[in-house]
Amino acid sequence: MEGGGATLSDVYQSAKKLLLKTRDGVERLERLDYSASSDLSLSLSNDISQIQSLCVQMDRFWRSIAAKSQRDLWKRKVEQIAEEADSLKQSLDKYNIKNQKRITEAKERAELLGRANGDSSHVLRIFDEEAQAMQSVRNSRLELQNSTALGENILSSIHGQRERLKSAHRKALDVLNTVGMSNSVLRLIERCNRVDQWIKYAGMLLTVIFLFAFVIWRH
Repeated sequence: MEGGGATLSDVYQSAKKLLLKTRDGVERLERLDYSASSDLSLSLSNDISQIQSLCVQMDRFWRSIAAKSQRDLWKRKVEQIAEEADSLKQSLDKYNIKNQKRITEAKERAELLGRANGDSSHVLRIFDEEAQAMQSVRNSRLELQNSTALGENILSSIHGQRERLKSAHRKALDVLNTVGMSNSVLRLIERCNRVDQWIKYAGMLLTVIFLFAFVIWRH
């Protein structure tokens, strides 16, 4: 239950703390004005990606637990963390979509006012900056998700390679055991052949002695 110096319990506690922090952040985000929320939104997206990475680590840890009862217990705990992280991600995505819609609507209103008043360039520039910031948040979140997926694929590949190596090791041991048994059988056959030869020679010698004694007795 260890990996790189951290135990499954350590990683679980880190994920729980980060989950609580992210949950509070999402609730705070929904109370902020949309013009001041881009930095917090990006930070929360990073936190959610980190939680998902920790879930990948914990998933690898609990699968290596020998006791089924403990393995099932940790499986439920890790799945609960992963489900809460997915729920927070969905809430954040909904907020970003809603926020982007408000920015677009505000920009359209500013354009209408600009055409009416001829003085909307400053307002439009502000909303352009906000739209660019939100787009940057979405791009950063997408890159983090891609990195997380790549990490999961790499860990899954390493796990599969380890299982194949274990299987090859077991087959090699089976072959060695079979070879050891074959050598033992060959040595037993050789001993039996030697005993048979000694019995044959002893029988021949006894037969010669018996015939010689019989001839002497007859004379």
